[in-house]
Amino acid sequence: MITVKDIAKICNVSPSTVSNILNGRPNVGDETRERVMKVIKETGYQPNYFASSMRKQNSRTIGIIVEDLKQFTTPPIVVAIMAYCEDKGYRTILLNLRMYDRWQDTWYQDEKKLASVLHPALKEMSAIKADGLIYVAGHGRTLNCFPKDFSIPTVIAYAASENDRYPSILIDDENGGYDMGRFLVSQGHTKIGVITGVKDNMHSRKRLAGFQRALFDAGVLYNPGWTFHGTWQRESGYQLAPKVYETGVTCIWCMNDQMAAGVYDFCYEKGIVIGKDISIAGFDDMENAEYMYPRLTTNGIPLRRIGRASAETMIHILEEEGWKPETMKTWIPCQMKEGNSVADLN
Repeated sequence: MITVKDIAKICNVSPSTVSNILNGRPNVGDETRERVMKVIKETGYQPNYFASSMRKQNSRTIGIIVEDLKQFTTPPIVVAIMAYCEDKGYRTILLNLRMYDRWQDTWYQDEKKLASVLHPALKEMSAIKADGLIYVAGHGRTLNCFPKDFSIPTVIAYAASENDRYPSILIDDENGGYDMGRFLVSQGHTKIGVITGVKDNMHSRKRLAGFQRALFDAGVLYNPGWTFHGTWQRESGYQLAPKVYETGVTCIWCMNDQMAAGVYDFCYEKGIVIGKDISIAGFDDMENAEYMYPRLTTNGIPLRRIGRASAETMIHILEEEGWKPETMKTWIPCQMKEGNSVADLN
């Protein structure tokens, strides 16, 4: 691997001159700078970031650990983190724990499983001297998985940290549920069935709490007999759809678009016209929502904004000594996307 000394020898300059050029210092003549940059390009020289970080005690490197890249929420968050860090002159290193790939849905509350792959990843981040770490959860919950003596500044994305040392950037699920409830009531619906995600899940609880608050504010009674607990999967929406439909509700709100797609499947199978015989709404604004017919009314979750806010928080921590966020939990609002799947009964 070619080194700074090799570049200096080829150009007949000192290693410090090459270093000054690489670091953008102005105390080098234009002719010398052009000659050195030409050789750097021709030789394909790449700086040794790790050796540099050992000398400078910082690497301008931010580690990103994700629970699973195949979870649909993760890639947009990671892309936004990387883009912001790049704009600010930081490199990123990504480690994928592959939690869903290893254990499907059985690891959420199993701290031993998480620790078995997380702790080696944390040691790796320490070994490469990452300046900071952003941990991207694949499943919203309260995390208590970092060692108490972990020394790298850390930000949690898409989940809440139990330890107040770590700022958390989360979806504002509760107000997202409130906005959906308010919209459905504004369309004249007072008999609204709900298919939640997994019972006692953070997203399920908060979205339902916001929905109930919206009904209360509108003077509409919430009927728990119209609420059914799903699994977030399309199949559970399909299986629960007849049970909800038989209650006589005018609208079915599913807490994610996957389950809404399952309700669509049921309606098409039974000849029930969506947007006329029954109204359907979702949540997430996944890519498939755009291609559902009629276009699904849903509430978009701000994944890229979560990623950017996580990166912004990390850069503030690294570059402003003593900086702390106003609150250790930052809630990013959702955005309603009105389609044609909800009838106006007014």
